[in-house]
Amino acid sequence: MKRFVTYTRVSTREQGKSGLGLEAQQRDIDLYLNNYAEQPYEIVGTFCDVESGTRDDRPELTKAIELAREAGATLLVAKLDRLSRKVSFLATMMEDKKLNFVVATMPHADKFQLHIYAALAEQERDFISLRTKSALAAAKARGVKLGGARPEAAVRHKAVKDQADNFAKRVIDQILDYRKSGKSYRFIADQFNALGVVTAQGGRWHHQTVKRYEQRINS
Repeated sequence: MKRFVTYTRVSTREQGKSGLGLEAQQRDIDLYLNNYAEQPYEIVGTFCDVESGTRDDRPELTKAIELAREAGATLLVAKLDRLSRKVSFLATMMEDKKLNFVVATMPHADKFQLHIYAALAEQERDFISLRTKSALAAAKARGVKLGGARPEAAVRHKAVKDQADNFAKRVIDQILDYRKSGKSYRFIADQFNALGVVTAQGGRWHHQTVKRYEQRINS
């Protein structure tokens, strides 16, 4: 019988108290168990953290990993970024021969694919932060007053737009591969979201988002 340890995470105490995000994660976990897991299966443990994904010292995740190792169970999460937003942390988990984990919303993804998507997501977050800081510094040097909302918003908008063009060039190969294999824009968006890959604006993918990225390269 296949055994699982499930893990969910939200980022704030408000989310933890209200249940925002947790229901969606549990829904995806249940969908995986009912449609992709070997039947019958057993849930040997359920854990949830209310912590940032950038923290490695999450107590419930530590317990979940330890139980999965001891019980020979598979650690099951809804999305890759629920485990961590740091490639180094995920890479360590992938190298652990005693630990197996699966992402519910990407049931057929292997560790190589997961690693690529995690790396893209981390690079994107770092680049957006650096680009925004650089643009704000340049605007300040030109005498632009950044105290108000409008000048700062305009600078941020330009930084994000420039980054969107660069990011599109990096992800277009993956998008085109999916399109050549007959996958829809919605399917591609779901795959990126499942693995925690954010857009250039740091948000979620939608089918129109994927389409715009493809059009940006072809234009």
